[in-house]
Amino acid sequence: MSLLHRIDDPSDLDHLSYAELDELSEEIRAFLLDRISRTGGHLSPNLGIVELTIGLHRAFESPTDRIFWDVGHQAYVHKLLTGRRQGFDQLRSFGGMSGYPSRSESEHDFVENSHASTSISYALGHALAGGDGFSVAVIGDGAFTGGQAYEALSHLSVLRPEKLIVVLNDNGRSYAPTVGGLAMLAGLAGLRFDPRYEWAKRTTGRMLRTMPVVGETADELAMRFKEAVKQVIEPSTVFDTLGLKYSGRIDGHDIALIEETLRRAQEFREPVVVHVVTEKGNGYEPAIADDLDKLHGVSTFDVATGQPLKSEIKYTDVAGIALAEAARNDPDLVGISAAMVSSTGLQQMSDEFPHRVIDVGIAEQHAVGLAAGLAMAGKRPVVAMYSTFLQRAIDQVTMDVCLHDLPVTFLLDRAGVTGPDGSSHHGVFDISLLRGIPNLVIGSPADATELAGMVATAVAHDGPVVVRYPKAAATSLPAMPVDPVPIGTWVEVQSGADVLFVANGRMVESCEKASTDLEQHGVSCGVLNARWIKPIDPRLSEWAEGYRLIVTVEDGVVRGGFGAAVLEHLAGTPAASRVEVMGIPDRFLPFGSAGDVLESIGLDPASIGTHVLGLIGE
Repeated sequence: MSLLHRIDDPSDLDHLSYAELDELSEEIRAFLLDRISRTGGHLSPNLGIVELTIGLHRAFESPTDRIFWDVGHQAYVHKLLTGRRQGFDQLRSFGGMSGYPSRSESEHDFVENSHASTSISYALGHALAGGDGFSVAVIGDGAFTGGQAYEALSHLSVLRPEKLIVVLNDNGRSYAPTVGGLAMLAGLAGLRFDPRYEWAKRTTGRMLRTMPVVGETADELAMRFKEAVKQVIEPSTVFDTLGLKYSGRIDGHDIALIEETLRRAQEFREPVVVHVVTEKGNGYEPAIADDLDKLHGVSTFDVATGQPLKSEIKYTDVAGIALAEAARNDPDLVGISAAMVSSTGLQQMSDEFPHRVIDVGIAEQHAVGLAAGLAMAGKRPVVAMYSTFLQRAIDQVTMDVCLHDLPVTFLLDRAGVTGPDGSSHHGVFDISLLRGIPNLVIGSPADATELAGMVATAVAHDGPVVVRYPKAAATSLPAMPVDPVPIGTWVEVQSGADVLFVANGRMVESCEKASTDLEQHGVSCGVLNARWIKPIDPRLSEWAEGYRLIVTVEDGVVRGGFGAAVLEHLAGTPAASRVEVMGIPDRFLPFGSAGDVLESIGLDPASIGTHVLGLIGE
């Protein structure tokens, strides 16, 4: 039996020697490569954190000691060590095992997080609440570019709970190489936890206090001397400035050293930061050699080469090509990414115009504020990020961009039901959150050509524009340049007599398919491509006349969403009483393929058709 198959609980690690733990590490990497190559998932973050995870579970007693995984996609190894080995066969599949920590899966999971920079806040809250165990925040260096991490550090430096440890997993990357001040910690030495260093500080202090001094107290002289020595040995960091005990950098692939350092950290009875250096993708050469994102998140792939088993054109690619085309024609166009240049379609523009694409790190609020400043100075900024991550910057969208009516374009990838990354990644709240903001235009293209046209429209518009699109494959790549899509104009895809579907984005195609099925039942359907969610095409009232039923279909939440906008527009007309709103129900959605998730909530074509038949009594 392999060592991995003997691990069903973290306590099983206690019986293994360090040589066996090294062997276990290699077994874990082989296991992850095998399973993730078949299911897809977050590959390199987990290959890089194997030894650190083992060291954490050796040094702490989960779940009495609480481990909080910042950006929970790095928790695969943790899942393996906490009895969920069998779940990897259905990793991220509908009804299977989550790709993030999940409170319903295990008592070892405390939060279901996947947005960055949150773990220190969670850990501080738990530490302040008391309990027997330690609270341990495991946070990547990329997440330290997010403001919430600094806010939490500042607060814990004041409150100073005894049983809180922050483990900084430093691999120099989030998706892309880490930007910002934390990237400059690379020169630090690992002396802070050396008992000889602590002894030398205390001894020097005692000696200096026995010496006669002039002009300042012995304590002040001792403090000045110790600080001078420390600066020679190891320069100050932000942690020193906050008065936090800091370990310096240790090898994140040395289990014995990790365990020893973490056990020493527990002895200080004050907040401690342990800085661990790991290699993203460790042990797998294709990941290490990938300069783009180290095979951060992958679909199914060939283990021998690291190459995907299938290649397709995605909406992300289309948006990127359209943006690069626009950048060639407008020297004032600037791209902004929050640590996801390649993942949000900015890579081609970055390759052609490297000085016109700015990566701010995992700092969405700053990204939007920066865009506002650039726009005020005459530039045309384009902020490209996932829909779910823009949620973190709604205030900046409202007060910094829209209040000033600035020409900022927001390209929101992964809008609507996203798929296997689950509740925290489904981009289903954007319409509801953004629709009420004055001056903001919102578009939702139904196909790749329309997406490219909306990009062209947005970057030329003298005001803020959001273009939202799903994580999906495009059937073809439109030839550039594409004509702009006039703001506020919808398209009547087909006319009918009984039921009018009013949809946007990916749901237009679903309604067309449902319409074909309904025709078999003698139901005549019209379909409107409501490609601009805001403003609404004023012809809607005319189109709605004569239909027995008007059905709005959206891949956003029903409350305050597109259907609500249609009802508001038709209020006071006879058509308002004939509107049925279909969309995301008032609950968080599970993970799984987009098709499976949509079917589970009745938004696949067959379910839409069945629902309409029930409404009209056929």
